[in-house]
Amino acid sequence: MPSLLDIRRRIRAVKSTQQITKAMKMIAASKLRRAQDRVIGARPFARQMLRVLKSLASRVDPSLHPLLAAREARPGARTLLIVITADKGLCGGFNTNIIKAAGGFIAGDTGAPNAAAALGWDTGRQVALGLVGRKGRDFFRRRGFDVRFEEIGLFQKVRYTDAQRIARAAIDEFTTGDADSVHVVYNEFKSVMQQRVVVEQLLPIPRLEGEKGSDPRAHLGDQTPAAADVDYIYEPEPQQMFSDLLPRHVEIQVYRALLESAAAEHAARMTAMDSATKNSTELIDNLTLYMNKVRQAAITREIIEVVSGAQGQ
Repeated sequence: MPSLLDIRRRIRAVKSTQQITKAMKMIAASKLRRAQDRVIGARPFARQMLRVLKSLASRVDPSLHPLLAAREARPGARTLLIVITADKGLCGGFNTNIIKAAGGFIAGDTGAPNAAAALGWDTGRQVALGLVGRKGRDFFRRRGFDVRFEEIGLFQKVRYTDAQRIARAAIDEFTTGDADSVHVVYNEFKSVMQQRVVVEQLLPIPRLEGEKGSDPRAHLGDQTPAAADVDYIYEPEPQQMFSDLLPRHVEIQVYRALLESAAAEHAARMTAMDSATKNSTELIDNLTLYMNKVRQAAITREIIEVVSGAQGQ
């Protein structure tokens, strides 16, 4: 049975840990409010831009711009997967869920030879990785995956220039033919209690299935049918417009993914630290109760010894 001194030391240690978890919860809550405002402000523009460009991509000739060209499946085809994790831990299953989703993507219709087989993942097409965040970087780099680029330390303050740098690297991989498609996996912020892992295709620009010949108003809330083969009149020329618009679109989608991941990380950390604080409170109560029982047993034993000594005299 541990002594009272050992139990008191353990209670003090748990209380110290509780103070840390409370402080981390308060810091995460303060950061969450700012991150939530930023992601809510970025969502409408990013989603509307994606919706419009999907519609445009379904109506124009893919040869107008390299970022529109969908490449046919071929032996040795390569996919670039951008994995966005956090730089720090203590945020519940935030990083683990992302790594599992990336592993599921690799083990699905794509695979990384050798490294995926070593992890028990099936192999298929080759996958190169772009890693954002220290946790994902450490996990995949140690396991021998082909890492094309890595970025850490972005989430202290997410900047648009960071998204531009990542987007340029992805575009270069795609346009040079090193990658036949580019996907991104990240945690989407839903609420303080919920984050959703999302895998999205960045390149080539996704096309709306069945949109060719439909009215562009149909996916914008107007369901009025139109004549077949509706197209746009472009000013300036489509090549010039797409050269400016499509890279900016990729940058915006990456920027939104970074903002979503930052907000989801703060929410996950706040929830995890709140649970840790509650668990430490329960542990302190149990230890205090156990300490009182041990002290009462010691007092009872001393009383018995005093009574037994008095009776023996």
